[in-house]
Amino acid sequence: MLVFPNAKLNLGLYITSQRPDGFRNLESVFVPLPWTDALEVLPAVAGAETALALTGIPIPGEPATNLCLRAYELLRADFHLPPVQLHLHKVVPIGAGLGGGSGDAAFALRALNDLFDLKLDAEALESYARRLGSDCAFFIRNKPVFAYERGDVFEQISLSLTGVACKVIYPGLHISTAEAYSRVQPRTPRHDLRAAISQPLETWRDIISNDFEEALTPHYPVLGEIKAQLYAAGAAYASLSGSGSAVFGLFPGLETPPHLSLPVAYQVWDGRL
Repeated sequence: MLVFPNAKLNLGLYITSQRPDGFRNLESVFVPLPWTDALEVLPAVAGAETALALTGIPIPGEPATNLCLRAYELLRADFHLPPVQLHLHKVVPIGAGLGGGSGDAAFALRALNDLFDLKLDAEALESYARRLGSDCAFFIRNKPVFAYERGDVFEQISLSLTGVACKVIYPGLHISTAEAYSRVQPRTPRHDLRAAISQPLETWRDIISNDFEEALTPHYPVLGEIKAQLYAAGAAYASLSGSGSAVFGLFPGLETPPHLSLPVAYQVWDGRL
């Protein structure tokens, strides 16, 4: 079975309060981004053990800790799954704020559910996904949502960006989640994100923001430079995604995003949502 785990974008991201469990509550709108990895899941040949092959962008850490393997082990604890062979080809940048690892984990759960006919519905798969990471559950249904609490509780919203041209720029700057959160203090959001996201896209520039962007840009000026380039090129809305360091711009009315002169080391995704 071959699946293509996609990334996501954050439209707005507000850190609202500290939680007793050590995490922080947030508010954001998640939307799927069709920048994808490739994940193959097959039953292992007779006598072979479960294994994961990794190609593409190098993934830090031991393969045994990979979220795709953890997804398999999570299901194997409740179902009699046979050994499997997993092959993850990594394309979505790591540490970019695009949720690539979370998408891989969720798609692994979905693929295993289908491959072995476990008959788990979306709600059950989301429950497993939440045990793997805060935003993993989003990728089970993979539709725009208003996310809150740890980013793992969702409210369906009416939002369509179908056909909007999008450019995502990853400057190769890895900002750890721990560092990003250390630079942000919880506060009441300046705008009601539910109300703001229902306004015309052209108004978002003034009413939808990302707390991490404000906190990180003084330390990493390249983030502000990329955002300024996107606006200069005609983006209706541009923002840091997640805790960074990918920055994206939305260009409604265009077939493809405009070309920007960028360093060759940057990873860029151009397409339509």
